Amino acid sequence: METVQPPAAFGLAHLWAQGDGVIRTIAVLLLLMSVLSWVLIILKALDLRRHRAQARRVEAFWHASDFADGLDRLGREPDNPFRLLAQQGRDAAAHLQGRDDVAARPPQLHDQLDLSDWVQRALRQAIDDCVARLQAGLWLLASVGSTAPFVGLFGTVWSIYHALVGIGASGNAGLDQVAGPIGEALIMTALGLAVAIPAVLGYNALVRGHKALVHQLNRFAHELHAYFVTGARVAARAPAPAADARVRALRA
Repeated sequence: METVQPPAAFGLAHLWAQGDGVIRTIAVLLLLMSVLSWVLIILKALDLRRHRAQARRVEAFWHASDFADGLDRLGREPDNPFRLLAQQGRDAAAHLQGRDDVAARPPQLHDQLDLSDWVQRALRQAIDDCVARLQAGLWLLASVGSTAPFVGLFGTVWSIYHALVGIGASGNAGLDQVAGPIGEALIMTALGLAVAIPAVLGYNALVRGHKALVHQLNRFAHELHAYFVTGARVAARAPAPAADARVRALRA
């Protein structure tokens, strides 16, 4: 009487042991994709949490006695987007007011920009740089989320093909001989989905978090623009000085 192989003989370990180089390569590739996805999700989530804490310091910036004190209240982290935004606006305003070489050189296009346009341009560039840093690496999560199911499906198709070839060669096509290898081959599809689902969820969560952070950056940039042009935010308790006097004070 022919002995039927028990179901316990089939599984991930059996698939790895009996699989060829293609199956093992796909399994290793899915493992690497999963590890990279989780590492990136954790690192990006920690960065987003840190930037949210930095965003809560913006109100303290506007309650500072002067601009230098406001920068200190924002924090001294080198990658603090709110501090970088304030510094970029300050430097742009000071640079425009301090240009003494306009009459001594040929005219240039940016010479036509007034203080408002110059500061707005600098703040927009700073926000674009911050957005680029926030989105760095998200392409990996998007790629893993879209390709991992197909990588696993390819492994399933490959395994089913070889299982059917083996069953055909043995001449025994009973249900007990077909169900085990076919079910085992579906493990690759399950692995692909297990890799893709966290990557997609992590990508969506990070994108939503980044959109909220960019909204806060845009609002802060709008307030900075008003401050550098009119001097009307930090010095609300005192009469607002002229914009050029405010910029000269920043350069002192």
